[in-house]
Amino acid sequence: MGFDPTAPEYDLTEIREKLSNQSGRTFWRSLDEVADTEEFRGFLNAEFPAAVDSLTSSLDRRQFLKLMGASLAMSGLGACTRQPVEKIVPYVKQPEDLLPGVPLFYATAFPLGRSAFPVLVESHMGRPTKIEGNPDHPASYGSTNALMQGTVLDLYDPDRAQSLSRAGQVLPWENFAKEVAEIVAKQKGKQGAGLRFLTEPSISPTFAATMKKVLSDLPQARWHQWEPVGREDVRAGAELAFGRQADARYDLRLADVIVSFEDDFLFEGAGQIRYTKDFTARRRIDDKTLVMNRLYVVESTPSVTGGRADHRLPLAPSHVAASVRLLAAELGLNVAPPRGLDAAASAWIKAAAKDLLAKKGTGLVTAGATQGATVHAVVHAINAFLGNSGRTVVYTEPSEESPPTAKDGLAALVADMNAGQVEALVMLGVNPVYSAPGDLHFADALTKVPFTATLASHSDETAKVSLWQVPSAHYLEKWGDVRTWDGTVTIVQPLIAPLYAGKTDLEVLALFSGDAGSSDYDLVRSHWKQRAGGGDFDTFWNRAVHDGFIPATQRGDLGLSPKADLSTYLAQLPAISVGAEAMELTFRSDPSMFDGRFANNGWLQELPRPWSRLVWDNAALVSPATAEKSGYSNGDVVTLAVGDVTVDAPVWIQPGMAANTVSVQLGYGRAHAGHVGTAVGFDAYKLRSSKTPWNVAGVALRKTGIFSALVTTQGHHSMEGRDLLRSTDIASFRANPEGDHHHHPTSSIYPDWKYESYAWGMSIDLAACIGCNACTIACQAENNIAVVGKEQVERGREMHWIRVDRYFEGDLDNPTLHNQPVPCQQCEKAPCEVVCPVNATNHSSEGLNDMVYNRCVGTRYCANNCPYKVRRFNFLLYTDFETESIKMQRNPNVSVRSRGVMEKCTYCVQRINFTRSNARREERAVRDLEIKTACQQACPSDAIIFGDINNKDSQVAQAKAGPRNYAILAELGTKPRTTYLSDVTNPNPEIVALAPAGSGDKAAHKGGHS
Repeated sequence: MGFDPTAPEYDLTEIREKLSNQSGRTFWRSLDEVADTEEFRGFLNAEFPAAVDSLTSSLDRRQFLKLMGASLAMSGLGACTRQPVEKIVPYVKQPEDLLPGVPLFYATAFPLGRSAFPVLVESHMGRPTKIEGNPDHPASYGSTNALMQGTVLDLYDPDRAQSLSRAGQVLPWENFAKEVAEIVAKQKGKQGAGLRFLTEPSISPTFAATMKKVLSDLPQARWHQWEPVGREDVRAGAELAFGRQADARYDLRLADVIVSFEDDFLFEGAGQIRYTKDFTARRRIDDKTLVMNRLYVVESTPSVTGGRADHRLPLAPSHVAASVRLLAAELGLNVAPPRGLDAAASAWIKAAAKDLLAKKGTGLVTAGATQGATVHAVVHAINAFLGNSGRTVVYTEPSEESPPTAKDGLAALVADMNAGQVEALVMLGVNPVYSAPGDLHFADALTKVPFTATLASHSDETAKVSLWQVPSAHYLEKWGDVRTWDGTVTIVQPLIAPLYAGKTDLEVLALFSGDAGSSDYDLVRSHWKQRAGGGDFDTFWNRAVHDGFIPATQRGDLGLSPKADLSTYLAQLPAISVGAEAMELTFRSDPSMFDGRFANNGWLQELPRPWSRLVWDNAALVSPATAEKSGYSNGDVVTLAVGDVTVDAPVWIQPGMAANTVSVQLGYGRAHAGHVGTAVGFDAYKLRSSKTPWNVAGVALRKTGIFSALVTTQGHHSMEGRDLLRSTDIASFRANPEGDHHHHPTSSIYPDWKYESYAWGMSIDLAACIGCNACTIACQAENNIAVVGKEQVERGREMHWIRVDRYFEGDLDNPTLHNQPVPCQQCEKAPCEVVCPVNATNHSSEGLNDMVYNRCVGTRYCANNCPYKVRRFNFLLYTDFETESIKMQRNPNVSVRSRGVMEKCTYCVQRINFTRSNARREERAVRDLEIKTACQQACPSDAIIFGDINNKDSQVAQAKAGPRNYAILAELGTKPRTTYLSDVTNPNPEIVALAPAGSGDKAAHKGGHS
């Protein structure tokens, strides 16, 4: 959905000019001065004649903002531009598209580096409150990830940069524009020789076209592109293989066998949501569908994708490239096998090679961004050799509009700065003072540049030392365009006017392109008007904004084939080059902080990380074997030394880590992130090198004798020692679909409930769940769940209404991982209901265990009596009732709880009530899947199904009738409405024979939970 702000009723520019003319000043320059003028009082009298006498006598800045928000709303502004402030006067005529309690949804996109994710944003009375996936877009089909869910909180972050300043002095935009004009005039005489731009690789057609215009006018200027967690080796590998840059795009719907080398494709990258959907669609089985794909993963650090592997091989980083060489040799490519891999790893690789050969044309080999260019080139050769190219993998034009090369990188920029060749540097959306590799000493080089300007969302490390700080608009406040996973152009449209007068990268760049004064909307619309060809452009544009994307812009298959002779690159793939006992260091982006840009987001800081379940910290991850050998315990602080550079980090013993390897997460140790994220964790960027940004062979670890407490949620709310999680392999399932599931008696001393209409229930497929945490944070955003902080989490008081329990099975140095989301089980015979002395928790007519907050007196009897440990008590005043901007994010259809009450999952009862009311008004029944809980809607693997179990044709009823369905702790007779489908894996019998681990239905390793 969308709107056209150029229509008369949305002409915000006219309103701004009107105020500017009447006050004699620019409206956005000084609100206090405008509010104090007779001209403004005259304008106010025309707008609010009945209220002006009582309000203008003491009109402060806050009242002024409230009145202007009401004024703009009455002028007919749509939800995308209205200031999200509480209106102190009623609407004279309420806009017809605004109904209290009824949300509007607008299509836009969330850009993240060279990735972009299409979304629908829920807006209440002009306030964006919740992110959902765009169900019509091929890159998401309606799902999201945890980062996307968290971005709505960033919009209302009170620590965002709120003013434009020069050397610390707050100045208006006009001053910045004037100084830029002087810089441009000066540089024209030099053809731009002293001008540099630094951005992330751009996936915006409009931005790239605007930059091209700048570089055409100033041909000696340079555009440098860089991202901390970039894909330089991926691009270089494509050039080695094909002689040109290209992107590999996978079709996992066709892949029967997948072999991944350090590629977390289910959790990272532009295609992660679509890949998860396609991959998990091949994991769902029942008594009719008995064919699954098979996944092999070779990695040094446990990942989400590795957790879903049928076979996972932990290897040190230097060994991974050698394993690629062995795979190529076993497949029959012209390369000698490496020396140095141990016998078990070699046998594992040989078995995977046989599997790929047996599935020619329906196999797939992938490599992650942490692998070198040679590895990527050889992986392309392997896929071509196996006949996978053009089927499970296609090669397309790069998603970047102007793919960077080495001469466009950060190192080249630093060299020019140190040589005194840079007179003006403009940095848009990057923070290199914090995140540049330590060996570049970017901050020192920056001091040699006379004019520096940084566009940033916060007053971050780079903005702090720049001459000009320009506040950046949030993506929900701006216009733009981006290319998503498959190349489809997606329109970025605002849902709200900039809260802090933020500017966009397009508006800043327009100052250099001769388009000063043009808005981001003007630039995007103009760009596509030139490319739309004939026909009615307004119709084309309105449809693109409404749907969120432009049809027929997908990148097509280039039909590329690797060069005929790759023997040179094959020969470069190493055998193991470091000693067997040498420690290796590997860097990974953090699952929640990414590269550090989300450090001030409390939701994401408190979100338990996959595998470790750590919160509010990063750590040096080591394997149990390495910890035992070196005498490390969790929380021991060690000094990591790479050459002369050292960083202190606490140790975390992580099952599944490769031996003799230490892994650290980027994105922490921020010096200027905001009140939430500053000084959390340690800064691992200092240890990185521009030449080896991902892996370092030879890192020294030295114990300091200091202890630092690390907090993990895994041991909280434990149901340990019970038969909680069931898994089987595909062969056992085929032989006996029912397995050895226990059938417990259903009789009870309590009478059964009768449901005349609906009976809501949920099914969670453990074979599909990847443990990505999207459900947890989606629930938090939907239900106004508070952040409690590290200290309170350590006490077991986190407030999440759905947790993802993690279980290990087998050898802790290479365990099988199982994930189990646990919301309220909505028991039919609920133990919580019978013990509440004030009837605050009771049974609804549709089978929900309701919570009546204004009855709850906090006895916590219900939590004590809950065997599933899914109730949360608000011990302290966790909810922020003071910060005005934070209040605007909250869902108005869910009550905001104070301290002293019990909270829990409600199956998103507000969504149930809303949909039921609509159905009743239309005189029909609620359709199957018409209601989606927040966790279900966010889930990229479609593991969660919700609906009416009274409807035997519903998907949830059919899932519950299948052979894999079971309830946890069913022996207690609670009869949960939330049940599970047992996990099913597809192991290779040849690898199973190498290290027998048993088969059939089984509970997870009992020590794995805690």
